[in-house]
Amino acid sequence: MRLDTPTLFLMTVVVTFIVGVLFLLSWSQDRRSRALAIWGVAHLVGAGASALLCLRGIIPDSLSIGLGNALMLAAYGLIWSGVRSFEGLRPAYRIALAGGLVWGLACLVPAFYASLPARIALASTIAGSFCALSAREILRGRVEPLASRWPAIILMSAYTVLYWIRVPLALFLEPPPASRVVESPWLPVLCFVGVLFTVAIAFVLMALTKERAERRQRLAAETDALTGLANRRAFVGRTEARLAGGGDPVALLLFDLDHFKSVNDTYGHAVGDGVLVAFAHLAEAVLPPGAVLGRMGGEEFACTLSGCDLATAARIAERVRAAVATVSLAAYPRLRIGVSVGVAATAPGEAGEFEDLMRQADAALYSAKRAGRGRVVAAEPVAYGLAA
Repeated sequence: MRLDTPTLFLMTVVVTFIVGVLFLLSWSQDRRSRALAIWGVAHLVGAGASALLCLRGIIPDSLSIGLGNALMLAAYGLIWSGVRSFEGLRPAYRIALAGGLVWGLACLVPAFYASLPARIALASTIAGSFCALSAREILRGRVEPLASRWPAIILMSAYTVLYWIRVPLALFLEPPPASRVVESPWLPVLCFVGVLFTVAIAFVLMALTKERAERRQRLAAETDALTGLANRRAFVGRTEARLAGGGDPVALLLFDLDHFKSVNDTYGHAVGDGVLVAFAHLAEAVLPPGAVLGRMGGEEFACTLSGCDLATAARIAERVRAAVATVSLAAYPRLRIGVSVGVAATAPGEAGEFEDLMRQADAALYSAKRAGRGRVVAAEPVAYGLAA
């Protein structure tokens, strides 16, 4: 089936409008994601702009060429503002709308308005710049691992190149007569490519928001609500992954806050919760980079250290214990915080089992409590995988 230019124009309008509606429907289900609303409005504006451009020759050129392109450039600016919002930045609406304003002011200059190459060069420069800015913002947010981030960067960059390459082509190639622009064989190709990019970019932007929502849900399911540390399930999973690797030794530090029940009984659960949060923050500050710290439940915490033998792990545990012992609260001068620590570690080259390592650390922790609390006890290493 042969698609003529009017049919492709109509398809562009319909597809862009549907994409905008889908963005707004997604936003209605997740009002926290303002980027979805901005992208929805951007595509609806783009659909209106496409409709005006389709009617060239039927409506006055001031509406088709002037207003249509101004709205299209504003739509690209809004897409960039939506990307900024997605990346946690403030949407730059004034800059986003400035592209359309610059176009409108340029069209008031007779020499510019009469020059098709000049119009193509300016519109392509502005639209390509917004695509480039969008690609840059998505790239800058790559610290957040989202699978669709790189496809989005590649698509935005490709769209940038397609727009910017039109600038030298428009300036150095002989343009068709203004009356025959609609008859150009390249126009259907550009329309079709534009529709493909619209759908592809909408898909990856939708995918980015979905992946972020799923990642936040996963992190929430793996995070202790009070302290912000890994909960027991997440901690066990991360430790088992380290143990399965073998090679370097893995140490497990098991912490238990001393006399924590009396803290709750004497000062109340609010103060008790504060003590738990304070310990979590203090331990994170003292522990070396790469340590996995989690809350096992109640007043019990655990830490995994990779590439750390038993003696080194015991020294690190002692630093945490000593730091906790120095904590004092001006509002509660009689409140003292202490911690007992049990330490266990695998031998180099052994892929230990979490339950075995946990059993050793728990036994060492029990020994620390029985010896008077407020101390570190290291368990004797066990050779894993050897039958008795």
